[in-house]
Amino acid sequence: MLAKRLLAFSIGALLSSAAAGTENVYTPPILGVAAGGVLVDEIRDGFNGTEGPLGYSDGSLLFTETNANKIIRIAPDDTVSTFLDKSNGANGLALAPDGSIVAVQTLKTQVGVVYPADKKQTLAADYQGTPFQRPNDLVRANNGAIYFTDSGTRPSKDNPNPPPSRPGVYYISPGGELKQLANDIERPNGIQLSKDEKVLYLANTAGEHVLAYDIAADGTIQNRRNFAKLAGWQQGEDGKWSGGADGLALDDEGRLYVASNAGVEIFSDKGDALGVIPIPKKPQNLAFSGPNKNVLYVVGRGSAYKIPLLSRGISTRAK
Repeated sequence: MLAKRLLAFSIGALLSSAAAGTENVYTPPILGVAAGGVLVDEIRDGFNGTEGPLGYSDGSLLFTETNANKIIRIAPDDTVSTFLDKSNGANGLALAPDGSIVAVQTLKTQVGVVYPADKKQTLAADYQGTPFQRPNDLVRANNGAIYFTDSGTRPSKDNPNPPPSRPGVYYISPGGELKQLANDIERPNGIQLSKDEKVLYLANTAGEHVLAYDIAADGTIQNRRNFAKLAGWQQGEDGKWSGGADGLALDDEGRLYVASNAGVEIFSDKGDALGVIPIPKKPQNLAFSGPNKNVLYVVGRGSAYKIPLLSRGISTRAK
């Protein structure tokens, strides 16, 4: 009980500090994950869209500057450069063993290889003849299968009356067959596999929980359940409630990291809340990288941050 009270106090104090615009933000102590007092270090701000981070094979980080139609590289020494121009609005990224990069793409909506140029190909562009609306995130299994989300449409200032939303979760088998796995989630967003690849985690941005499903032998999903309750569950300026769950990352111990309204929330492989790392701006996505894969990179709202951790990214796959 005391531990829970201390955790609640720590989360509340840190969130208040971040909301108040404190110049520097530091990690709370989280057993096995973060030492207390580690700076959440801003690498740079002013990016035009920040999504899809991926730990690259050379220890750098790639992420998508979606609105600028680019993939950006952050070197281990924090040097920032353009990795790929004209990315077709790439959002989420995945890395194949041969070095090719698969992306969900938002200009001409599709999923496919965007890098290198001589391996570009489309893996899926529509479901049963209906084009995707907003492919959002993806994860690649060790057998080559790809799970991805389409978050559908939603009103905005520029487009207050978009077409009816058709959000969904999809699967591309190792042989290239496309299946729709779910169409009953209000806003599917980040997607991740457990370390043993027997469970699929899904961020429903509009919901209070991260969802989990068991993965069947044919790659389909079953036994939907609420896996982890989000501390970021709150009412927005529009009056709607949301946990804000976006990108998901996994460490080598199977802990799940969630970008949410609260910051970076960390859960055990059983869904127990372990702590929250506050981020100066609301995070959108996150990934482990660095030469030892012990640096958590967080991107969101035009900024990119890095946080050295005690934990390390999963060692058996890129993401």
